[in-house]
Amino acid sequence: MFLGRSKLTRQLHCTCRRLALPSNEAGHQVKVPNFKEFKGMKAEFPCLARLQQQGSNRVLRAAYGEEIKGFQVYEQNENFYFHYGGVLPEVRVAYETWGTLNHAKDNAIVLYTGLSASSHAKSHPLNTSLGWWEKFMGPGCALDTDKFYVICANTLGGCFGSTGPSSINSLTGKEYGTTFPLLSVSDMVKANFLLLDHLGIDKVHASVGSSLGGMQSLLAAALYPHRVKSVVSISSGAYAHPSAIALRYIQRRILMSDPNWNNGHYYGKKFPVMGMQHAREVGTITYRSGPEWEKRFQRKRRNPDEIPSLCPDFEIEHYLDRQGEKFCESSFDPNSWLYISKAMDLFDMSLGFSSLTESLSRIKCPTLVLGVKSDMLFPIAQQEELAQTLEQSGNKSVTYYEINSLYGHDTFLLDVYNVGAAVKGHLESF
Repeated sequence: MFLGRSKLTRQLHCTCRRLALPSNEAGHQVKVPNFKEFKGMKAEFPCLARLQQQGSNRVLRAAYGEEIKGFQVYEQNENFYFHYGGVLPEVRVAYETWGTLNHAKDNAIVLYTGLSASSHAKSHPLNTSLGWWEKFMGPGCALDTDKFYVICANTLGGCFGSTGPSSINSLTGKEYGTTFPLLSVSDMVKANFLLLDHLGIDKVHASVGSSLGGMQSLLAAALYPHRVKSVVSISSGAYAHPSAIALRYIQRRILMSDPNWNNGHYYGKKFPVMGMQHAREVGTITYRSGPEWEKRFQRKRRNPDEIPSLCPDFEIEHYLDRQGEKFCESSFDPNSWLYISKAMDLFDMSLGFSSLTESLSRIKCPTLVLGVKSDMLFPIAQQEELAQTLEQSGNKSVTYYEINSLYGHDTFLLDVYNVGAAVKGHLESF
């Protein structure tokens, strides 16, 4: 509504009189204090400062073979051709064995590793440190070393004795870095079968693996059906799930965004600690489950009486922080993480075939598919699909187990009772 000039002026005059400063008895104006105030947070981030300092002070630790003993090495001193077109002048495959190979050489089990594991699955006299599948192997265990000869190799592209980005290129005298050829799961399986040829083993009793290892186990039976008697696939699948691709992509971006990564050529220079640690923290979230976090940490703060900060405050934040730090303290090479995780994302057994059913039809041997309900990397629906598709493709010996566990993807490392019993029962049933 439009107000006339005189009426508007009177209203403004009245308003100004109401807002006039108060006066004392002598008629002098009294100053009203300004109640506006600012009190911000201290701009101190010791958690970041510590990471930056660590990146400045350390380089990649010595080559794995210079620190850890107890593994053997197979070397092929001729060209190795990769699925995506790359070529290496030679390859090394680091491996360890347990049990005794029988005279017929038909009691061998190949244990395929996950993304960041070495060949050291179990302790032995030459390396007494505990292995990553320590409680699953040994006399009477899931992989019974009184009955079977177990072979575990470090994955091609890794950094625990097998050829990978941190290895020296014999033609240049320098680390491969990101000149290393793009890697595929089929390249990993191919390298393992070169090792079997070297050991004189024509057919294995079983190929066993979890996560990336499960991918290799399945593909081994598809690529070499006459050389694999049975298959165990735990928390894995015939292809990488889109959600898992997204999660691993974010981890790679975090790592590659660290300035110290230097396009993959950081050897002998500043180590990409910050990128490596944060990538591992994201990875740790994907390996476990929300129900476990709720039971284990709830919403507990480390120091509830202190004012919160943007650095780790909740117990779960401190846990993730420590997991990232521990990973950076290991011998694992960031470039191996990038290459192997990308190979997992690229994995799809239907490629080159008209359908997934056609590709899995090559696997005719007894197959155990084991899934975990709380696994976010390989959802339980993907495990069901794998088992059903194997059956539809003509496999008459498919066993499917579903485990209700809090531990998510890492169940295969922790649940000795359920996982171990299922694996043992399968391997000893034929």
